[in-house]
Amino acid sequence: MRTSTSSRLVAATALVAALGLTLAACGGGDDDSGGSKSSGGSPKGQTITYWASNQGTSIDADKKTLATETAKFTQQTGIKVNVEVIGWADLLNRILAAATSGQGPDVLNIGNTWSASLQATGALMPWDDAAFQTIGGKDRFSPAAIASAGAAGKDPAAVPIYSMAYGLYYNKKMFAAAGIQNPPATWDELVADATKLTTGGKYGLAVEGANAAENIHHIFVLAKQRGASWFDDKGNPTFTGPQQVAAVKQYIDFIAANKVAAKGDAEYDQNQTITDFATGKAAMMMWQTAAASIASHGMKPDEYGVVPVPTQTAGATGDAGVTSMVAGINIAIFQDTKHKEAAEAFVKFMTSTDEQKVLNTKYASIPPVIEAQSDPAFQTPDLKVLGQVLQKSAAPLPQVANESQFENLVGPAVKGLFADAAAGKPVTDDSVKAALQHAQQQMPTS
Repeated sequence: MRTSTSSRLVAATALVAALGLTLAACGGGDDDSGGSKSSGGSPKGQTITYWASNQGTSIDADKKTLATETAKFTQQTGIKVNVEVIGWADLLNRILAAATSGQGPDVLNIGNTWSASLQATGALMPWDDAAFQTIGGKDRFSPAAIASAGAAGKDPAAVPIYSMAYGLYYNKKMFAAAGIQNPPATWDELVADATKLTTGGKYGLAVEGANAAENIHHIFVLAKQRGASWFDDKGNPTFTGPQQVAAVKQYIDFIAANKVAAKGDAEYDQNQTITDFATGKAAMMMWQTAAASIASHGMKPDEYGVVPVPTQTAGATGDAGVTSMVAGINIAIFQDTKHKEAAEAFVKFMTSTDEQKVLNTKYASIPPVIEAQSDPAFQTPDLKVLGQVLQKSAAPLPQVANESQFENLVGPAVKGLFADAAAGKPVTDDSVKAALQHAQQQMPTS
């Protein structure tokens, strides 16, 4: 069912208010600029606008990659594409501004953890069976990726385009020098190994302490391993439970009690973790499909290994064995597009088997399109491990309408606790609970 503009405005405005975001003007243009004005007739000759997320080493690098790929699409279909690559710090704000105004791009990328929140605004076109048939059917995509495309029981709000998973990256040379034969399988082993590796101005582990999204991803896993969720069955927040508190404290303690990550990591929010790992300043990091970024710093594939993120106990299964959130990017169509046929044609192109191989190879991610996964490009040692993680030990973040608020309230709360740890302030169960309580008090309830 199509959501009315007034209903969508209410939902999107409420989400904006809850996130404390500032709306910017966001209007569509004429057909030459890919705006929302209808051109009618065949999609050939139309121009659509595509908001792409920053997937590569820089926005400029992404522009070059996408210019090449969209030129193929134009050659095949006669449909032009205006591409704007938007950094992650701005993307959600831009999308919400478009949702409230009703004037946005025709096609856009979203972080898959936002799917249910944006779905609730009604700003995105639902992908029912008929829509999926225009791109070859839902069964082309891995079930884990589809599960992160919207709330259960509803038509997905988007289509998976890039899949990723977290792994533990470790420096083989630094491990050998410290006399460590195997990478850690449990958190106790990780802390013990990282303690040995923290010497001479180098650290056992690097973390991205000021990056709200990274904080959320890790505390989600640490809570899941304890059998805890951040929302109850009704979608209400459960941030202050003892297992949630323990999960956050365990993460903060890498800087605080364990002292195996540098105090300066509390300020990292621009992928500095990768730089420290690739340049030998840190022996381990937990990251999602990082091969391309590591290579950009000159580190060779045979100089590091990748294994699943540790669990609380060895050989854990079920929730206790979760080692990653289902990471990835989805591609969506804006509900108010007047170029629906052209937009669907573009999504079909971007999720075609051949294009999935090209794009996911470029970004060192994993194709959510099953047929593309067997390509040799995705059989590298690291991607094999991460692919297994996605299949066996990854879980989607809560697909609830208030998930975005969770990210934007608890992520910064964890950042503040890291800052306390870096400043030498004690981080206790009580201080963690207080920070989570403050975040929960700002959350809407169902």
